[in-house]
Amino acid sequence: MKFAALIALGLVASAAQAEVIVAADYVNPTERYAHGILGDKIEFAGLRVTLSNGAERTAIWPELVVFEDTNPRLVDLDGDGAPEVITVESHALAGARLAIWGIDATDRLVPYAHTEFYGTPFRWLAIAGAADLDDDGFAEIAYIDRPHLAKRLMVWRYRPQGASTGTLELVATQDGLTNHRIGERDIGGGLRRCDNGLEIITANADWSRVIASRLVDGAIATDDLGPHSGRASLDAALGCQDI
Repeated sequence: MKFAALIALGLVASAAQAEVIVAADYVNPTERYAHGILGDKIEFAGLRVTLSNGAERTAIWPELVVFEDTNPRLVDLDGDGAPEVITVESHALAGARLAIWGIDATDRLVPYAHTEFYGTPFRWLAIAGAADLDDDGFAEIAYIDRPHLAKRLMVWRYRPQGASTGTLELVATQDGLTNHRIGERDIGGGLRRCDNGLEIITANADWSRVIASRLVDGAIATDDLGPHSGRASLDAALGCQDI
């Protein structure tokens, strides 16, 4: 399957040292991917970043691909002190994938790494968070695979390959977890650091319980924190409070 070519906009910097991304947002709203999973049929064709020198760089998908997400996330995935951008991209014929973007040595906004598209349209993923979840020196990205269908937590490890590229390696999965309901404009839960170190907070598959998940020795260990009673219970868990 052939996918749309990417259009990158913005002047190429002449300085030898690349600038740092300080902000990111989605731009160029479009209704060409009418999934509506986040409450309306508007997604975004473009990703825009602001650099530390105030310059902006924008990348736009011109045809079949959109950014289907609540917001881009800035996380230093390669440990160089500068953040990369974590996004969710969706293809009209193939559904969603996780994608990482960043700035290259000439300050261009370029794709660093991505998973494969699902292969079926209107299949989505909801990001739960990104950090070095198991203290191995590499960052992981956690998301819920198809939060309304499969309800599976997936953890991917990002491994840098040079200054502006990398690979994503599947580390662990756990069924029976979710963080989004159809029509919600945000994603519930996220990452917390309490007595057990970094944990991923989600609900269980039927939204009756709040679950904390940890990456331990390449597998996911879970703890039941108590009854789910709406976003307040997820927020309480994120704040290390009893539910």
